[in-house]
Amino acid sequence: MASRRILIVGGVAGGASCAARLRRMDEFAEIFIFERGSDVSFANCGLPYYVGGAIQDRQQLLVATPERFRDIFHIEIRTRHEVLSIDRAKKTIEVQNLQTGSVNKESYDVLLLAPGAAPIRPPLSGIDLPGIFSIRTLEDTDHVQTWINHCKGVKAVVVGAGYIGLEMAENFSRRGLEVTLLERLDQVMPLMDPEMVEPVYQELSRQGVDLHLRSEVTGFESGINNMINVLTSNGQNYVADVVIFALGVKPDVRLAQQCGLEIGSLGGIRVDDQMRTSDPSIFAVGDAVEVQDVVTGLPALIPLAGPANRQARIAADAICGRDAHFRGSQGTAVVGVFDLTLARSGATEKVLQHANIKYEKIYTHSFHHASYYPGAERISLKILFAPDNGRILGAQAVGRSGVDKRIDVLAMAIQKGATVFDLEEAELCYAPQYGSAKDPINIAGFVAGNILRGDVAPANWSLWKVLAAENKTPFTVDVRPRLVAARSAIPGTINIPLGELRSRLNELPRDKEIWVHCGVGQTSYFAARILKQHGFKVRNISGGFASYKMEEM
Repeated sequence: MASRRILIVGGVAGGASCAARLRRMDEFAEIFIFERGSDVSFANCGLPYYVGGAIQDRQQLLVATPERFRDIFHIEIRTRHEVLSIDRAKKTIEVQNLQTGSVNKESYDVLLLAPGAAPIRPPLSGIDLPGIFSIRTLEDTDHVQTWINHCKGVKAVVVGAGYIGLEMAENFSRRGLEVTLLERLDQVMPLMDPEMVEPVYQELSRQGVDLHLRSEVTGFESGINNMINVLTSNGQNYVADVVIFALGVKPDVRLAQQCGLEIGSLGGIRVDDQMRTSDPSIFAVGDAVEVQDVVTGLPALIPLAGPANRQARIAADAICGRDAHFRGSQGTAVVGVFDLTLARSGATEKVLQHANIKYEKIYTHSFHHASYYPGAERISLKILFAPDNGRILGAQAVGRSGVDKRIDVLAMAIQKGATVFDLEEAELCYAPQYGSAKDPINIAGFVAGNILRGDVAPANWSLWKVLAAENKTPFTVDVRPRLVAARSAIPGTINIPLGELRSRLNELPRDKEIWVHCGVGQTSYFAARILKQHGFKVRNISGGFASYKMEEM
C-alpha cells in the first residue's frame, strides 16, 4: 500500500485519539503529532482534582506518553513543537521547536487540526500579576501547586462559576483554602436553566464558599505580602493569595484563519459531518470546531472531551475512506459540587426560546432508589419536550445521588429521537438499593404523557409568579395536609387537603381556572383529575412546592 503522510496539530482528546484510530485503520501511513505543550495526551478534566489532592499522583493524569505512541502505534510525537503556519497550496506546515528555537517545514498529504480552545483572559489591568492563573494544561496546575506551596496562602478567589469554576472552588475548599467565587451573571452554571441550579447555592453556603453573583471583575492590584486585590464592578474588593480565571474558553482558530479556512458564525472552524474543513485535505476536531446541535439543528460550540473523542474517530475513518459521519452533539455534561451533582443533555429553555422552538416542560422530584431503602435521595428532574409529538428536547437534573445515571438514559433517548411515551415504557434496572419499580425516568414519562393525552393541563411557578406580580394570581389550591401546608404556605393560595376535596367542591369557582399544587406534583395530579371530572377548569403546577422553592432565586 502507498504510504500517506498525515500530520496532526495538537494532542489531548482530539489529536491523540485520531492518531491512534488512524494507525488501527492504516498500518502504513506516516503519522506525526505536533504538540506545543510538554504532554501529548493527558486527562485535562482531572486537573482541578489534582490541584485539590483527590488525585495525588501526577502520572495518573497521563493517558499516553510519547514512548507509548512510538512503541505501540509507531506514531512520531513531537512535544514542545508549535505549528506556526500552514501553506495549503504547497501542503506544508511551518513548525518551531520551542526548546531549540529552530524552524522547519513539514509536508503532508492530510492535515488534522486539533488545537483545542484557549481560556478566556480579558485584557484587565493587573491580569498578569503573579498568582493569577488559568487551568488548561498539566503545566498550569504545576504552577498553581508551586505558587500555593510557596506563598502558603489561605485565600483563593475563583472568577467564573461554570464547570471549571465550580470544580476549582470545591477543590480549593477541600484543600483548606478560604474560597470566594465571583460570577458576573445572575446564576452559576449558565448552561443550565436558573431554577435548576438553586440547590447549588445552598450547597456552596453549607461548604463555606463565599459566592457573589452579578459581580464582574474589573482589574487587579498588588497588595501587601504578595496578596492580590481583586476589583469588581459593584465596588467590592476581595483579597487573595491565588486567583483562578475560569470564564470559559474560546476556539483556537489562529492557524485556520491564517491559512484561509472557513470560520463559522460562532467563531469555530467550520466542518462537515466528516470533520472535513473547507479544504478537502484538512480535517479539524475538538473544541476548536463548530458542530451541529442535535436538537436545534443550529451551529454549536461544545468544548467537551466526549464529543472530541467521537469526532476524532469519525475523522480518522473518513481519512481512511470509510463512510463515517458525525451525528452532531447535544452537550451532555455533568459536574460535581461537593455532595451535589448537576447534569444536563440537549436543549435548555433559553436555547429553545432563542431557536424559536415550541416546547412544554415538566418537573419531577422522585427518589433515586426505593424510598423505603436507607439513603434515598430526591432527584429534581426537568424535561423539555415537543408539545405535538412528545419528542424529548432536553433534560436537566440535580441531586445527591443517581443524577448521572438518569441523564445518561435521557441523553441516549434524545440522540435517538425518543418521546416521553418511550420513557413510560423504559425498562431499567431495579433493586431497592439501585432504583424503583417506577424509576424517575418512568415517572417523568408518565407526567409528560398525561399532559399530551389531555389527562391534565400543566402550569408552572414561573408563570404563576409573573401573574402574581401583576395582581392576577390564579385561584390556587394547596392540597397538602393542613399541618404541612401551614408550615410552608404560599401567599395567595388556599388549603383544601386532598381528602377533603370532594366534600368541599362548593367552595371552588366554576367560572375561573383553578391551579392546584402539593409537595412534588403527584397529590395535586390526583386533585386535578377529581376536579376535571367534576367539570372544573384546572391546571396542575408541575413539581409542586419543591419546584416553587427552586424558583425562588
